[in-house]
Amino acid sequence: MKLNKLGLVLGLGLTVAAGSAFAADQGHGTVEFWGSIIDAPCSIDPNSGDQRVPLGQVSANALKDGGRSVSNTFKIKLLQCSTETYKTVQTTFTGAEAAAILPGSLGIEGLAKNAAVVITDAGGTQIKLGEPTKAQTIRDGSNDLNFAAYLQGSATDAAVPGDFTAIATFALTYQ
Repeated sequence: MKLNKLGLVLGLGLTVAAGSAFAADQGHGTVEFWGSIIDAPCSIDPNSGDQRVPLGQVSANALKDGGRSVSNTFKIKLLQCSTETYKTVQTTFTGAEAAAILPGSLGIEGLAKNAAVVITDAGGTQIKLGEPTKAQTIRDGSNDLNFAAYLQGSATDAAVPGDFTAIATFALTYQ
């Protein structure tokens, strides 16, 4: 009987000790910081370097016969600019081209088909992939490079419904 009581006491002690070991970890995680140092007159806002621009849920009917969605604006925010050396900047977007839809447009991937993403300047003029924008004047301090994008349907093939993504990269060139 004494042995049973001793076993019961030891068993409860181990259970309490094990329970406290689990209770001590009430959440954990990792924070990764990343970036790069660039030789440029401006820094790029951390929220501008990698961004997602929603184009929404576009009706296949809106894309019929080369139709398009409404534009959604986005910007690349430049910080801590100095015009001591350079006065203007050009932006070049690159990515997988959807030349069959519209030359210079960005191809989409996913279940959706027969549409492409068109990137424009703030005035609505298409910026073709691989071609630099017109030079934009920068000023000391913060600057916004304003753009927009829309979904363009094929002129010959009906849009196929489904989710899609399209990825463009950008590079800045200062003059």
